[in-house]
Amino acid sequence: MQIFSRGMRFVATNTQILSGSRHDSAIRISNNKAGLRWSESKQHIRNSRRESRKLMSQNQPEIQYAAFLAIDWAEEKHAWSLQEANSSTRESGEVGHMPEAIEAWAAQMSQRFAGRPIAVAVEQTRGALVFLLSKYEQLHIFRVPPAMTANLRKAFYSSRAKTDPADADLLLDLVERHRDKLRRLSPDTEATRRIQNLVEERRKLVDEKTAQSNRLEAHLKIYFPQIPHWFEDVDSPLVCALLERWPTLEALQKARPDTLRSFFRRHHCRKEELIESRIKPIGEARPALKDHAVVEAKVAVVKVLVQLIQVLHEGIEGLNQQIQEAAEAHPDFFIFESLPRAGATMAPRLLAAFGSQRERYQNAAEVQILSGIAPVTESSGKSSWVHFRFACPKFLRQSFHEWAALSITQSQWARAYYELQRRRGKKHHAAVRALAFKWIRVIYRCWKERVAYDENVYLAALAKHNSPLVATTKAAL
Repeated sequence: MQIFSRGMRFVATNTQILSGSRHDSAIRISNNKAGLRWSESKQHIRNSRRESRKLMSQNQPEIQYAAFLAIDWAEEKHAWSLQEANSSTRESGEVGHMPEAIEAWAAQMSQRFAGRPIAVAVEQTRGALVFLLSKYEQLHIFRVPPAMTANLRKAFYSSRAKTDPADADLLLDLVERHRDKLRRLSPDTEATRRIQNLVEERRKLVDEKTAQSNRLEAHLKIYFPQIPHWFEDVDSPLVCALLERWPTLEALQKARPDTLRSFFRRHHCRKEELIESRIKPIGEARPALKDHAVVEAKVAVVKVLVQLIQVLHEGIEGLNQQIQEAAEAHPDFFIFESLPRAGATMAPRLLAAFGSQRERYQNAAEVQILSGIAPVTESSGKSSWVHFRFACPKFLRQSFHEWAALSITQSQWARAYYELQRRRGKKHHAAVRALAFKWIRVIYRCWKERVAYDENVYLAALAKHNSPLVATTKAAL
């Protein structure tokens, strides 16, 4: 689960995390007359990381692996490299991409090491290969970010030549020597994984529908520009049905007014004033293009795009139903359903973001960092600057960002916090991201304690900490 720009500012709770130019970027912990505000700082985030690693090392004793295995995924064959523990000898080979070949190979590895644990490095978090390997409990899968492998290749090979066996060796080096830098993939519950896959696939269909809608609008602006002017959404079922029946202005103008009235009523347009306001300009419109050679080609493409959009719309509606059923059956859904403006779309996405494994995150800072909502701090010499976090799961970041923007309309303190950031000079997306940063801590607490969100309880907590948001919220009422 890519909409932000570099020149953004970040605000974490009552801490101003600013970015823009590198010279004015800093993190300021603000104070007021009531005392030190509850704030986040660079040092706090660094301490959170250290504390998380310490807790993880305490809770998860070092596993004695029988061997280390790396697999470089490819379309037809996967290159692998293997090294037994306490040995410097490496083996390499290839395995076919078909499920039968992978399962036979994985079973052979398991039998060879008598079911003892094997550390496996891959560059995927999901996909056919990961799904197949996840069935074997003795295979502990570690995901290596592709950028890490690419940078290691640049460092070790001056030619930067890329081959699958060489990449498998690099992955093996990482999983053998730097496992502490990698995150082990631990499959969530089946109910959670179902929601995670459904919401991600839905987003892909929505993005595809948006892309096709943009193509449709671009074609219409050439020969039928009245449609984007008359209708706000060219991908709506009404517009698609209209274009399917009357793909050109000339065809639309030949339709009788009564026929058009019946058409609009069948497509849930009931207001007579609105219907008449749509029919009147049709007769007054003039064709934008009379070159039949161009119009004919555009009409042919528009008909195809309309059909694609209609199919995508039906597919999205079908996924919506499946997501709703899966979410309502999940034991943690009540937590995310209680959030303001989460609704049928965002609540399952937030549930998918947190998952069901309470031990996965040691604190809220880990969620903020993993999702890309928390910025990245860089320093060199006496200079220090904060910038946007580019390397992160994009869908995860979009989920928090999009929902935080929606929450402004229903949450009193969220609206006050957003407006406070805008008054401080933050642009819209920077203010929304700052709000998402704050929201993650709130949701994390609810998720960890398995309680529903209550706006009044949180407002009372803000008042207890003398937050300036309380006064702003009261003034807005």
